[in-house]
Amino acid sequence: MTDSLPSLGHNGGPPLEEPPPDSGGGWNGYCWRRAHRAAWKTPGREIALRRLKRAEELGMTYREYTAVILDRGIYL
Repeated sequence: MTDSLPSLGHNGGPPLEEPPPDSGGGWNGYCWRRAHRAAWKTPGREIALRRLKRAEELGMTYREYTAVILDRGIYL
């Protein structure tokens, strides 16, 4: 009965294994793809340049630095 419910701490995201190519991921997949696009949308010019400069100072790429901000919510 409770086998289909996610365990405690599960974020409700799509499964890690790839869905069949004809399924499209369903509604949850659509919502996650849309949220991913919104999170990675390019910020304003000044913010992007500031992040790029800081990433270079730390020896990281812009994408790695932005991933830390999006994942942890902190600025290194």
